[in-house]
Amino acid sequence: MGALYMPDEQAGQTVRSKVTIDRLEKSFGEGARRFTALADFSLTIQDGEFICVVGPSGCGKTTALRIMAGLETPTAGHIHIVPSGGGDRPLNAMVFQEHGLFPWLTVMDNVAYGLEMRGMRRRERRLAVEPFLKMIGLLKFRDHYPHQLSGGMRQRVSLARAFVTDPEILLMDEPFAALDAQNRILMQGELLRLWEQQRKTVVFITHSIDEALVLGDRIVVMAANPGRIKEVVTVPFARPRSVPELRADPRFGELSLRIWRSLEEEVQSARQIEEGDA
Repeated sequence: MGALYMPDEQAGQTVRSKVTIDRLEKSFGEGARRFTALADFSLTIQDGEFICVVGPSGCGKTTALRIMAGLETPTAGHIHIVPSGGGDRPLNAMVFQEHGLFPWLTVMDNVAYGLEMRGMRRRERRLAVEPFLKMIGLLKFRDHYPHQLSGGMRQRVSLARAFVTDPEILLMDEPFAALDAQNRILMQGELLRLWEQQRKTVVFITHSIDEALVLGDRIVVMAANPGRIKEVVTVPFARPRSVPELRADPRFGELSLRIWRSLEEEVQSARQIEEGDA
């Protein structure tokens, strides 16, 4: 069985890469029921890079992300993460498709939850959280509960909760998928703005090619059965980015079409397998 994390052994060494994934594999089940969700998955991610991953359903995108988060153990292969050595910062934080807020906690306490778990005092937590609530435009809602917020507002709270703990790597599993088109564009802009300020290493799972082009430095296009990397596309658009202006750029449509053509046969293949299993 492969090791999950291999910390850098040479303290103080200057390295460019933050995450090195080497021939990662994940299988489920035994014998005739054994299913390989991920195979020969290798990728190097630079410190501060924004990586987007697209692929058909069942291609192992979420499985790879969960292994990076330490929520799954690989069957084979390794993930090498170079920690920054910045005190008690968490190695990673994960943002899910569903906001995952605690309904009995206020906005302030939801965002501060990770800091509370690290033993930070209440007054210090409030001082740490308030700037993030200002950044996402929810400071005046700090004493509200999740049921009093819109879906977009709840997802902004989950973003602030991830950023406030100052993780080295931010892992995001289709966090905007449940939002309507308008709120999705607003949240993409919000995420870009937060990322521009902190330049964290981000791995972002999405089914949307357009979303990947808006957010990412590189796009990992995956194939299924088993899940593997088909190609890695470099996004040529300069930063900072304006979501509406970027979508109006003719190059945006051309690159979106090119990636779709690469992805289309994988989607069709995955659909045929699903229909054959039905």
